[in-house]
Amino acid sequence: MAFRHRFGIVSLVLASALLGGCATTATQQKAEWDGLVRQPHPRMAAVFVRPGIQEDMPAFNSVMLDPIDVSFSSEFENNRRAGIRTRRLDADDLAAIQQDVAGLFQQVFREELQAGGYQVVDKPGPETLRVSAAIVDLFITAPEATQSVGRSRTYVADSGRMTLVLELRESVTGEILVRAADARSGRSVGTLSIANRATNRADASRAMRIWARALREGLDEFHARKGAQ
Repeated sequence: MAFRHRFGIVSLVLASALLGGCATTATQQKAEWDGLVRQPHPRMAAVFVRPGIQEDMPAFNSVMLDPIDVSFSSEFENNRRAGIRTRRLDADDLAAIQQDVAGLFQQVFREELQAGGYQVVDKPGPETLRVSAAIVDLFITAPEATQSVGRSRTYVADSGRMTLVLELRESVTGEILVRAADARSGRSVGTLSIANRATNRADASRAMRIWARALREGLDEFHARKGAQ
């Protein structure tokens, strides 16, 4: 569980700030973190960047995606224990959901990066960016058991939420370049719609696509600036 340990402080601090909903909290107003400076971003709620990254970093041509950790929100766990909407879920079902979310993350990010011309590799290299991520505060409004039977339908207005915590590092030295976090919710259109495993997965995929595109666009912008020097 070394991965969870590495992300413990980052996920707890950033996720609590993002989900607190209070724009005046100290963490949300934080301008500097471990030498990283906060910068505005059109897609991500909180981004901290190492100063001077443009001058002394290579233009990354490949990306190394670490396996990601997925953890449920305390609210989801409490509902499950109380039998609220999750009474059919056992430990195997929870593990299957975590595995599915982690696999979907790898698939979406790999597709987006490769579409942008970046190689996805398994080993560090001088022009390889290492991406470590965690999905925290995962809450699924209407989860399905993996062995569910019948054709029952569940109608919801919002399929759930999750928060991404991301660290970008130089793969050879391990030096941290960027920390970022963002929270996303599923459909919330004010009207009830069917929720099942397929719709929940589609909502998660859309959120992950936004995050993957933000990473790819950041790499594109970095390449453009390096080329202009």
